[in-house]
Formats: sequence, C-alpha cells, structure tokens
Amino acid sequence: MSHSDFAHPYFGVFFLFIFSVIAFVVVSFLSRLVGNRFARKSEEKLKLAQYECGPLPNKQSNKISARYFIVALLFILFDVEILFMFPWALDLKPLGVLGFVGMLFFIGILAIGFIYEWKKGALEWQRIQ
Repeated sequence: MSHSDFAHPYFGVFFLFIFSVIAFVVVSFLSRLVGNRFARKSEEKLKLAQYECGPLPNKQSNKISARYFIVALLFILFDVEILFMFPWALDLKPLGVLGFVGMLFFIGILAIGFIYEWKKGALEWQRIQ
C-alpha cells in the first residue's frame, strides 16, 4: 500500500464502518456468551412472587384483538403518507407537472391499498360481547 491509499477522503469513514461492524459482532457474541452462562433459567417462581404489598400476579392470556394492531399499522401507513405529502406541497411550483403527476401516482397507489383494506374489512371494528 502506498501513502496515497490512506489519503483517500473516505478512508476514515470506511475504517470506522469496518471497526463498528467488528465491534458490533464481538459485543453481540460476548453478551450472548455471558448471558447463556450466567442467566438463571428457573426463576418462574420469582417472577410470580408478590411484590411488597401488591396483589398476587395472575397469568392472563392476551385479550387484545389482532384488529387493533391492523388499525394501528394502517394509521402509521397513512401518517407516513402525510409526511411525504407535506414537503411536496411546499415545493409544488418548482416540481412542475412531473412532480404533480408523481404525487398523483403515489396517492393512487395508496388509494388502491386503502380500498383493498376497506373491502377486506380491516377497518371494521367488531364489538366483543
């Protein structure tokens, strides 16, 4: 290697990237090794023990409907849509017709997804009786 190889403007970034990948792998391996060696695996009684003067803990099944999570994912999807549309709306004039058509294409794809979810009944909330 010559001196010019180390003088590349991105050599430091490359070195830090390689160093961080190696450090991540080493720390992950060591944490797994230490965790497997020293972890207590039979502490179920302690987890169910009463804490100070609180009530006795009961094991309960998950009673949250999967529809709740689907609605939450759809909310995040359409919230991110607004995040993409806001900067577009601010710079609409410089983008011209091509920017307008691109955003119509984006909104069209999201509308197709919304209609699909609507037809599948993902937005219907069923009451538990």
